[in-house]
Amino acid sequence: MASKAAPSCRLVFCLLISAAVLRPGLGWHTINAAYGDTIIMPCQLDVPQNLMFGKWKYEKPNGSPVFIAFRSSTKKSVQYDDVPEYKDRLSLSENYTLSISNARISDQKRFVCMLVTEDNVFEAPTVVKVFKQPSKPEIVSKAPFLETEQLKKLGDCISKDSYPVGNITWYRNGKVMQPLEGEVVIIFKKQMDPVTQLYTMTSSLEYKTTKADIQMPFTCSVTYYGPSGQKTVHSEQAVFDIYYPTEQVTIQVLSPKNAIKEGDNITLKCLGNGNPPPEEFLFYLPGQPEGIRSSNTYTMTDLRRNATGDYKCSLIDKKSMIASTAITVHYLDLSLNPSGEVTKQIGDALPVSCTISASRNATVVWKKDNIKLQSSPSFSSLHYQDAGNYVCETVLQEVEGLNKRESLTLIVEGKPQIKMTKKTDPSGLSKTIICHVEGFPKPAIQWTITGSGSVINRTEESPYINGRYYSKIIISPEENVTLTCTAENQLERTVNSLNVSANENREKVNDQAKLIVGIVVGLLLAALVAGIVYWLYMKKSKTASKHVNKDLGNMEENKKLEENNHKTEA
Repeated sequence: MASKAAPSCRLVFCLLISAAVLRPGLGWHTINAAYGDTIIMPCQLDVPQNLMFGKWKYEKPNGSPVFIAFRSSTKKSVQYDDVPEYKDRLSLSENYTLSISNARISDQKRFVCMLVTEDNVFEAPTVVKVFKQPSKPEIVSKAPFLETEQLKKLGDCISKDSYPVGNITWYRNGKVMQPLEGEVVIIFKKQMDPVTQLYTMTSSLEYKTTKADIQMPFTCSVTYYGPSGQKTVHSEQAVFDIYYPTEQVTIQVLSPKNAIKEGDNITLKCLGNGNPPPEEFLFYLPGQPEGIRSSNTYTMTDLRRNATGDYKCSLIDKKSMIASTAITVHYLDLSLNPSGEVTKQIGDALPVSCTISASRNATVVWKKDNIKLQSSPSFSSLHYQDAGNYVCETVLQEVEGLNKRESLTLIVEGKPQIKMTKKTDPSGLSKTIICHVEGFPKPAIQWTITGSGSVINRTEESPYINGRYYSKIIISPEENVTLTCTAENQLERTVNSLNVSANENREKVNDQAKLIVGIVVGLLLAALVAGIVYWLYMKKSKTASKHVNKDLGNMEENKKLEENNHKTEA
């Protein structure tokens, strides 16, 4: 019995000694594991032929051992020690490789593989390191805006659930931001979850911004160590609204047209180049030293020409920051003298003037009865053709809708004037008498005849043009007559007469007529005589024929009869 007890005692003693301290000269193997993965720890020992069993243990911080797994080489059985943190997480293979599922930060220890023979104990330590990749960093608690020349908190960069602790870095437009007194202040904090032992890292950035930071991207990153080495994860970009004071004021004229004319409405708009822009301004009108407080717009309606001048606006709290603009209210006046309906007498003088007053040079156009005139009308002695509708028009070409026009309706009146002319037909049988009348309103013409005679085409009139027209009649007087032409309008009644003698070729005409009548009568008588002779001849011829039939022998009588017949014909 003693011989058997000695080896057992030696084994227990060896286990106790090895549990306390590793044998000198042995190093250790390191396993890097990712949080939540399975930790696989091969036993770094060659399995001896006389192996009795193998064990795994880990060391507490104070160096005391904690056995967690046992495997017998003879019975092929596996036993796991009652260690709560490793319950249902361990697995020990036949080659004494230990696996720990669902790796935790608390698994970061020194584990020892122990192979025990009857007379010896072999140990190989393995150091386990567990790494946890932090969450993607995020910029939170962002400032709604930053103000130039003021040190203000920009935000917090936060990254959670990291092991070991990572390092947070801030970037401005991709460049690393370093602490700078009074301009860049970075405060780093870490906090460990007592249950998971994972770290949450927070970096606060205070920053003194400038106008150069407008639309400038800010980011942050977390640099951490993982199973395969150092890695960096970046946040999304953050752009901040930069507030800065107004440095310049501008004034605008809001008008739908390029040029402003009387009667228009305009709106003045004042702008400051600060952010946020000023909401209220002081507007200064021409000749008014005191400003009118208003929002960034000020509207004026129904402008007059006296509104021309310089308009200004300034900040309310800084009146020296001011802007101005010149506004011209264009106008156009036209005065026509005389105008409306004007009645004048023929031969009168009529001065006409069209006077223009405008904000700039204007063109003038004269028209008469819608026909453009080459020059302005001037009447030193009025004629009937001067009557009509005159229009003086003017326009400012550069100002849309600015034009004026005045009209003059000129009526030229005159008493009737008569001139009579006579024209004799080449045959001498008729005479044309023309009564030329001039006057306005249009005179009415009336003809009267003293004496006897016939009237042909009594009233044949020409068109009434420029106060003139004529009436003519055609007569063939048998004796001397007097023709009277009477012309009358609202102004006066005028009478003119013309003596017309009988036709001078009347006797010659009568003689010719008598001769013609005589010839005609002679011809008719000759025809009548010829007819009677022919009738007698025919009658005698019939009687002689009867005697010849009765007595053909009386040759002497027939001859005489024939001679008589020839004489008769002659």
